[in-house]
Amino acid sequence: MGASGSFEPSASGPSTVPGGVWTSPPAATGAGTEPVVVFEDVSIGFGRDPVLEGISFEIRTGETRILLGPAGVGKSVLLKLVNGLLRPDSGRIFVFGKEISAMREQDLFELRGAIGTVFQEGALFDSLTVRDNVGYRLIEEHIPDDEITRRVTEALRFVELEQTLNKFPSELSGGMRRRVAIARAIVTNPKLILYDSPTGGLDPITSTTIIQLVMKQRDVSHTSSIVVTHRLQDAFMLATHRFSRSKNEMEALPPHQINPHTSFMMLNRGKLVFDGSTAELVHSTDPFIREYLS
Repeated sequence: MGASGSFEPSASGPSTVPGGVWTSPPAATGAGTEPVVVFEDVSIGFGRDPVLEGISFEIRTGETRILLGPAGVGKSVLLKLVNGLLRPDSGRIFVFGKEISAMREQDLFELRGAIGTVFQEGALFDSLTVRDNVGYRLIEEHIPDDEITRRVTEALRFVELEQTLNKFPSELSGGMRRRVAIARAIVTNPKLILYDSPTGGLDPITSTTIIQLVMKQRDVSHTSSIVVTHRLQDAFMLATHRFSRSKNEMEALPPHQINPHTSFMMLNRGKLVFDGSTAELVHSTDPFIREYLS
């Protein structure tokens, strides 16, 4: 994304992180230590089949957690637990300091107003315009039309698609639809964003465009997030790049530096098999992790 507003990121980026001594640059303004999400020994299954077992982790203010793992290990289920769409069989989940494990649906609806979600494939309503897709939550809350249009336009400007306000999803490319989905996720100024495979099915150049927007939200708005991805290139790009407001594009951190507020989790067979920094991940001697990263 250049200063002119055109969106032309390079598709280049590390598919793996090189070795060496890794350090973190100074902490970014806006990052904090208060936990936004806490899982305490959370388990869930469907029928007799366990999906997640004994999951415990925290996400703190301004922190981005990248969630890796093979297909079918429960990554999307974990996101649904975070926003209360599923309830755990055991364990406790806290979001913004409130235990949501047994929260009433009405209270969950209010809480979800502070959580933005980018679903797999975007999940836009084909029959609604971009304006009404992005502003859907605001419409449900009976916000005045002028206010909805203003806030939707601001969100679309963030993803550089304000010219699509009155278009329908069928008139947009796959990458544009995914950017509209991000605009929908941020229109309520959420404290937490859940990205469920935001680059799934996209070509490498378009995927880099989407990751740049995830990075922009992280570094400009300092929003906490969980990013599910199957693309290691995307994951390590988030860890080794930052968004420059002066250049209006992402840039690589100096050699052997990593973003201090981006870390990794990995699921396998229902278990959280890794929870740590980029450096710890790439230097892990665990056979499963080494094979996954190879």
